[in-house]
Amino acid sequence: MATYTPITAVWEITMACNMRCMHCGSACSHALPDELSTEEALALCDEIGKLNMKWVTLSGGEPLTRKDWPLLAKRLNQNNVIPNIITNGWLLNEETVKTMRECGIGTVAISLDGTRETHDSIRCKGSFDIDMAGFRLLKKHGQYSGAITSINKTNLAELDQIKDILIDTRVDSWQLQICIPMGNMINHKDKLIDPEDVDTILDFCLKTAKEKKITVYPADCLGYYTEKEELIRAITLGSTSYASWSGCNAGRRGFGILHNGDILGCTSIRDRSYIEGNIKERSLVEIWNDENAFKWMRDMTRSNLDGICLGCIYGDTCLGGCPNTRLTMNGTMKSENPYCAFKVATNQLKKRIMDYEKQEELFPKALILAQEGYLQEASVILEHLLMENPNDEKILALIGYVNFFIGNYPRSKEVNERILAISPDNSYANKGLGLVLHKMGHTKDGIRYIEKAIEYAPDDFLDPYYDLASIYQEIGNFDKAREILSGIEQKQN
Repeated sequence: MATYTPITAVWEITMACNMRCMHCGSACSHALPDELSTEEALALCDEIGKLNMKWVTLSGGEPLTRKDWPLLAKRLNQNNVIPNIITNGWLLNEETVKTMRECGIGTVAISLDGTRETHDSIRCKGSFDIDMAGFRLLKKHGQYSGAITSINKTNLAELDQIKDILIDTRVDSWQLQICIPMGNMINHKDKLIDPEDVDTILDFCLKTAKEKKITVYPADCLGYYTEKEELIRAITLGSTSYASWSGCNAGRRGFGILHNGDILGCTSIRDRSYIEGNIKERSLVEIWNDENAFKWMRDMTRSNLDGICLGCIYGDTCLGGCPNTRLTMNGTMKSENPYCAFKVATNQLKKRIMDYEKQEELFPKALILAQEGYLQEASVILEHLLMENPNDEKILALIGYVNFFIGNYPRSKEVNERILAISPDNSYANKGLGLVLHKMGHTKDGIRYIEKAIEYAPDDFLDPYYDLASIYQEIGNFDKAREILSGIEQKQN
């Protein structure tokens, strides 16, 4: 059984808030009667310490409306956990910021959603100026500051202006995230960005990262596996090479805590069916280490997804990107992500291929791309060609090869079976089907097909022998593997 070590958590310490923001995912208003008491919350801080975590972000609602927040921050700090705070800035003053410094707060992040007019229309009148005063206070007291912008159609065109404001105010870091249809935003779906807008946001983030005037972070709901996104993350992390997103933290490297002590993979998920337990009934350590906890994420594989994710080279790591985006946009976590930047780029490539004048040049291009490791691009071209040539064995064979190495085993199996329906003695297709059946857990059937491949193979086609030996090595039958390899040597001599 895999073990999981939590690094970070977001804790909604209260649902009370002094604002009624257009896009609030929690639809916060007042403190609820089942909110954790101070004693319960302090005990939870100690439980967090037992998990040896690095950071916990205190959120809400507006966390500063909870009067005992300094006690919680101090207790986390005493447990060697860095407390961060996300605030709307309204309650920041000299005393509050001094208290934050005394409590060991790591980052204080203030939400900023546009220029003065736009921000105030999203949140409330006067809040923009309050935010600016808050940023200045943080800088005055040497407190590391961050800004968080939730992007929608209202403020998408203002990103450059927001950036200039933050740089002028000397804010240290800036997280960009996108609004999704949850909480109050359910009533403003017309303000959600279009999938194509993700590319615009990433272009902006890359430009900003290269300027190095403010550290910019695309949130986990934004991006996925385009070259520009990996470069943004590399610059942000100070890396000299590309940095890939390592997948959602929920239930694997992090979790969420609700105001009443409910534990779930991420605080953004409001569906109660994803609650793993409550700290009033079981300890946090017990909940986290429960082998049945967070199974929706811990047991998720590419095969649980649909659409483009099944055939994506990053599918096994990405697992569809932000689960809550998929849940709120499509009603299920098993769907593809409409805001996936890689999907947007793939759709753009499909359009270019359809409009390509010299269609006869496409297969040679796909072959070169496959040989050079650009499997996703090759797959897009080949699937386009297959629509016009559904029984072309060369196209089917290359699709089978490409999807095998992408990890899309069902598709590889399907096309190899199509070849064999046309040409049962095709050695390459028998070999391909045998390998993919082995990968899918049907090793006995896989060996049978590779043995057929050997039977039909021309004298100079030795790949099936090596593949069969490799399978026997993988299943621990080393004597059989050596026997096959010895036969290859004799055949070559």
